Amino acid sequence: MKNFLDHTIFQIITEVCAEEDTEAYVVGGFVRDRFLGRDSKDIDIVVVGDGIELAQKVAKKIRPGLKVVSYRNFGTAMFRFHGMEIEFAASRKESYKADSRKPKVFKATLEEDMQRRDFTINAMAIGLHPKNHGQLIDPFNGQEDLKKKIIRTPLDPVHTFSDDPLRMIRAIRFATRLNFRIEERTLEGIRENAERLKIISAERIAEELTKILQSEKPSVGFRLLDSTGLLPVFLPELSNLKGVEAIDGRMHKDNFQHTLMVLDNVAGVSENIWLRWAALLHDIAKPLTKKYIPEQGWTFHGHEYLGAKMVPGIFRRLRLPMGAEMRFVQKMVALHLRPIVLASEDVTDSAVRRLLFEAGDDIDQLMTLCEADITSKNDRLRAVYKANFALVRKKLKEIEEKDAVRNFQPPVTGEDIMKFFGIPPCKEVGIIKNAIKEAILDGVIRNNREEAWKFMLEKGKELGLTPGTPEAG
Repeated sequence: MKNFLDHTIFQIITEVCAEEDTEAYVVGGFVRDRFLGRDSKDIDIVVVGDGIELAQKVAKKIRPGLKVVSYRNFGTAMFRFHGMEIEFAASRKESYKADSRKPKVFKATLEEDMQRRDFTINAMAIGLHPKNHGQLIDPFNGQEDLKKKIIRTPLDPVHTFSDDPLRMIRAIRFATRLNFRIEERTLEGIRENAERLKIISAERIAEELTKILQSEKPSVGFRLLDSTGLLPVFLPELSNLKGVEAIDGRMHKDNFQHTLMVLDNVAGVSENIWLRWAALLHDIAKPLTKKYIPEQGWTFHGHEYLGAKMVPGIFRRLRLPMGAEMRFVQKMVALHLRPIVLASEDVTDSAVRRLLFEAGDDIDQLMTLCEADITSKNDRLRAVYKANFALVRKKLKEIEEKDAVRNFQPPVTGEDIMKFFGIPPCKEVGIIKNAIKEAILDGVIRNNREEAWKFMLEKGKELGLTPGTPEAG
């Protein structure tokens, strides 16, 4: 531990601790990550005394005028230094009401502060005062749990999770991202307290979910969320995908397991968090569209369109961004079946143009999702599907190079139409604009101003319009 304590920030904290004769310890995630050989830019310092006062004195020694943000209600203060966020807090213990995760805070010893922490691997501290400089304080054998790759609570898990139910998702997040196992009693404590998650804000839940989605293999986390009973509390639509039904000996696949396979496939090739959200939600409407037709078997007709309509409600409930991010996910869900239709040899150029137009700059992300949607265990079928998508990519490239319809704007604008025919904004303008767009997508005319202008004249004539200005055109 001596090597990282040579960093300037720790040397300065040690100097101030000596001058003030104040005990301070680096704790939590920074210590954990050091044992794991991982970088960490967040440093938590526990002070047996006044955390705000120590933070201010350390900041002043670093540089007079260095901004310190303090929260006196919680006895904490924070400043930034060399790209790191250093937070100081007085050692404390907490008391919670049954219906709230906001605690009452009391001064406490270091030992009591360690007891209130979420997991043993986060309940380790290293001394910064000269009298115990570099000494590891590990009251719950967190170092041993790191070696064994175990997630365990310092106190009885029912008590730990009842106090702060968000810790249940955090346990799953740590297990997923670190590839650790949740100790059985801790796992049972999550199951017993699952309903307590309802008192947690949607923003905090979404933050943890996003971190799970950012994992190398996010399916691990969602299977744990499901098996502990947490998933139905905040994302019942995903839970509803579980299960297989059979009629006349014909079964559909388990769409929950399929979804998690698609999610892992996407995670293996893309770090785009919103594409991962799209993978998670792409089949969300299958339970609502499931139907058995004797001649066809199980069908889920229209699940992509209904699923796209469900996305805004899910995003709103989880307090996820309702702007471009949500619209991207919605688009991916709506279009995820379209590319496979284009794989047949006799597909029209018009169909390819329309997909390019609707997907726009997101076409490559859509193709990534569609290729990830191949989860068949049959090697021959997988090879066929991959060959089909390779053909789709080829067709998309050819049409884009030829017709330039990705994100295209019709070369004749509404202003052009109104000026030429001398008319105000009206339904005829919309009719002509849409007709030009459809003609380009159908291949009736090419995507250039000359042909679009000629088509506008013909369409205007059909609508009984005549030129309104002699110089127009």
